[in-house]
Amino acid sequence: MRTIDWVDAPDGGPAVEIIDQTALPARTVLLRLRTVPELVDAIVRLAVRGAPALGVAGAMGVALAAASRGTTSGLDAEVAAVRDARPTAVNLARGVDRAAAALDDGVDAVVAVALAVRDEEIASSAAMAASGADLVTTLAGPAPRILTHCNTGGLATVTGGTALGVVAELHRRGALAGVVASETRPLLQGARLTAWELGELGVPYRVAVDSAGPFLMARGEIDVVIVGADRICANGDVVNKVGTYAHALGAARAGVPFVVVAPESTVDPETATGADVPIEDRAGDEVLSVAGQRIAPGAAGAVNPAFDVTPHDLVTAIVTDRRVLRP
Repeated sequence: MRTIDWVDAPDGGPAVEIIDQTALPARTVLLRLRTVPELVDAIVRLAVRGAPALGVAGAMGVALAAASRGTTSGLDAEVAAVRDARPTAVNLARGVDRAAAALDDGVDAVVAVALAVRDEEIASSAAMAASGADLVTTLAGPAPRILTHCNTGGLATVTGGTALGVVAELHRRGALAGVVASETRPLLQGARLTAWELGELGVPYRVAVDSAGPFLMARGEIDVVIVGADRICANGDVVNKVGTYAHALGAARAGVPFVVVAPESTVDPETATGADVPIEDRAGDEVLSVAGQRIAPGAAGAVNPAFDVTPHDLVTAIVTDRRVLRP
């Protein structure tokens, strides 16, 4: 099943079909998004998320605007709405810009670009899985114990995945001792989504609170940390889900390799360092409540950065679909 896809629905024309990630793991819900506002809402509330999937969503958003109207004129507001839905992951803006560049060539051309972005992400997942698995066994031995953070499987891409794609490939090779998935507060992408995907793959795993990761490394229970990325800057700084930086610090202290797996579409040579990246701040209620139940005093405020920056000198290697970088 693809996380996001383009469909010509027999009951109503073109649509973007997604797995609603807010419903997992309790239910698997497919949503057909027929308008740009519906797609923007899905992006903002994280029904579709993950940098590669957002790149596809960006391109398909432009295609949806053009195909639903039957014209490529007068779409500036809709294109901007999709592009600005979330600021940190470079893939979203890049997907929008790539599809928008084809507007002068007509509706069919825009749709073709969106489908090409989708297909490229599918191919890149397969390439990263193979080269990433080779690298990890070189760095961490023939059956490593892995810690991963946030969600980087097929839900974050289209199929396959980035960091979790490497985990799946190691499992297929019989070269994996086990996985610790950090819970990923405040929205629990690790506990909800990564755990669900690992279970579907038949991979042995345990869930740990985010703050346990560095101690597990210090105690010798982790051989390698593998994460994804929402943006990789020109100097090798890595922007990823908040909590990644703490794991990188723990890995450096414990002498554990810290590997980032992300497609070339996430590499942003136009952004010099992580300090130049706009970090999305989300609503405080995500921190102060769990599943709609308030857990903090009524007067409590919250700070809720969705991402953090891991400096390049803490990164052992970056695996893309084309190369392995050593920042």
